[in-house]
Amino acid sequence: MDLYKKLKDKKAVCSVIGLGYVGLPLAVELSKAGFETIGIDISEDKVAKVNEGVSYIGDVSDEDLSRVVGNGTLTATTDFDALKRVDTINICVPTPLRKTKDPDISYIVAAVEEIQKRLHGGQLIILESTTYPGTTEEIILPMLSETGLELGKDFFLAFSPERVDPGNEDFTTKNIPKVVGGITEACTERAIILYEMANMKPVSVSSARVAETVKLLENTFRSVNIGLVNEIAVMCHKMGIDVWEVIDAASTKPFGFMPFYPGPGLGGHCIPIDPFYLSWKAKQSGIEARFIELSGQINGEMPLHVINRVFEALNRIKKCVNGSKILIMGVSYKEGIDDTRESPAFDIILLLQQYGAEVCYYDPYVDSLDHAPSVKRLDYTEEGVAGVDCAIIVTGHKAVDYKLLVKHCPLIFDSRNVLKGVKKDNIVRL
Repeated sequence: MDLYKKLKDKKAVCSVIGLGYVGLPLAVELSKAGFETIGIDISEDKVAKVNEGVSYIGDVSDEDLSRVVGNGTLTATTDFDALKRVDTINICVPTPLRKTKDPDISYIVAAVEEIQKRLHGGQLIILESTTYPGTTEEIILPMLSETGLELGKDFFLAFSPERVDPGNEDFTTKNIPKVVGGITEACTERAIILYEMANMKPVSVSSARVAETVKLLENTFRSVNIGLVNEIAVMCHKMGIDVWEVIDAASTKPFGFMPFYPGPGLGGHCIPIDPFYLSWKAKQSGIEARFIELSGQINGEMPLHVINRVFEALNRIKKCVNGSKILIMGVSYKEGIDDTRESPAFDIILLLQQYGAEVCYYDPYVDSLDHAPSVKRLDYTEEGVAGVDCAIIVTGHKAVDYKLLVKHCPLIFDSRNVLKGVKKDNIVRL
């Protein structure tokens, strides 16, 4: 049966490689739409949990996962031989940066090597991992073409960037529009129909390169604007101006302004990383991406700015950072989730420890810190809070009772304006 007809009739067997923050929600949506779906991951722990119907991703409920596992539409495995019987393959693997800020696409290459060994006629392969423009066409296509199968006839290849926003209840995998660009029109056509039949909202573009660049533009836009407002925050502090009041007032303009907010640095797997994929590719074409490099520098310096502001605040109450007990409030990279990837909290912790501070943390979503095992979770009680010299609000979780902190902590540095409107002498704002 032709792949197009299989997709239309929901007779296609789908697969997702990588069952993380992107892959698992996608696998569940494909399953809920009625496609038999196989999730593949090298982690035996993740595979076991999926097959037990136990979710480890905040955006996927145990109820939804149990339902699709229970009715047999979703199974998980570590065995890539499952690819021999599938019709579609979505690649959702990590794409980190090397220490040199060069793209690391080794996970993509490893996944494609497994696909290459088992590629057969009629398969659709879609890369969803964020990467630099040209990856799908220049890296994946040649590898799959080595099998002797013909693109656009025997197999189909496209790129559709993930746009997952962990913790966002309004916009999810299901209702965020899916930008889709195939290597050929036939490739785009089949990728579009997959997402349509999965009840998603595909938006076609002319090529995989365009689709790859779309995601990088989206996150570069955010990185550059956050870098701008972080620089404004540093300037405002030097001039004795409340940056939060400035942003609130500017936000009353009904056109030509979009509010971005300063903070202690960037976190997550997208905004701190993706712009450098674009910057790296630009350099290959002899172009210097100055906005990207500058915003990266400014955002990367914010943890140090926070530390310097904390030093100033401690000094005013005749305290030295060396020997002070400092509480980090919130270690996940954004509010309402347990994801600590690239969180600026770890840079702040490291800097504080280098200056001799005793550091502890509290986060209602994070029980322990793999990246900083020596930093213990504080018992968030009146007694626990009163026992610290300073608290730094790094992540503003709505689930936290900040009244307890304001009442019992001698000094609070609020880097997120969580305590907006609270006027107390023990509060210092970014």
